[in-house]
Amino acid sequence: MSKASAILWLDELSTVEAAEAAKQGRVIIFPIGSVEAHGEHLPLGTDSFQPEYVALEVARKTGCLVAPPFRYGIINAARNFPGSLTIQFNTLYNVAKDVLSELSRNGFNRIIVLSGHAGSSHMVALRLAAQKVIQENGEENGKQHTRIMVLSDYDIVDELTEELVDPHDGHAGTIETARIMDIRPDLIKTKGTPSHYEMPRFEIVLHPEKYYPTGVHGDPTKATTKKGQTINNHIIKQITKLIQELQT
Repeated sequence: MSKASAILWLDELSTVEAAEAAKQGRVIIFPIGSVEAHGEHLPLGTDSFQPEYVALEVARKTGCLVAPPFRYGIINAARNFPGSLTIQFNTLYNVAKDVLSELSRNGFNRIIVLSGHAGSSHMVALRLAAQKVIQENGEENGKQHTRIMVLSDYDIVDELTEELVDPHDGHAGTIETARIMDIRPDLIKTKGTPSHYEMPRFEIVLHPEKYYPTGVHGDPTKATTKKGQTINNHIIKQITKLIQELQT
């Protein structure tokens, strides 16, 4: 493997190398995260560290590239906690659309948008952006010119068995804590405290933190590095399969 082909980040390529990578049809992963409170025990960048780690590990296995990440997202339930930085729906939509459009214009027509933040409005913005780029690129020689997959790595976590993870586990609980223990153990602040909450089913509330006092939904004390490794490896394996699917 040449030095150039060993580069994982798109922005570490030269313009000549980027042109060659596009010609080769290399898949690109675009990691998107958020700056969001994750209880007292996890860092604000939890939703960014996870997809970036997965993207780089998949790139090492497959030879795909990783686009420079975007570490801001749409925060709803945790927006009023100190440190949470939310952006507007249209901001995320426009950033995602512009980046995807530029990747496609440069000849990178096989893209995975991998989000570590799985909020509903956040994911809708990403999917609408991808849809717009697909519509604008149309078809070429009777085939779809650009293919884009949009998912959160937590879409894949849901496939794991209940023996490993409580089905009611959620934000900053066992899963996220275990994954960060594997990825960035140096950033674990405390052991964490179990907590569960229930938001109003239909009501849009001004202060969601009243229903969500710790920012945790689940039991971080059940997290282990081994669980984190198992979860992360499963996600990496499944994303690797998606890369292979895009290459067919």
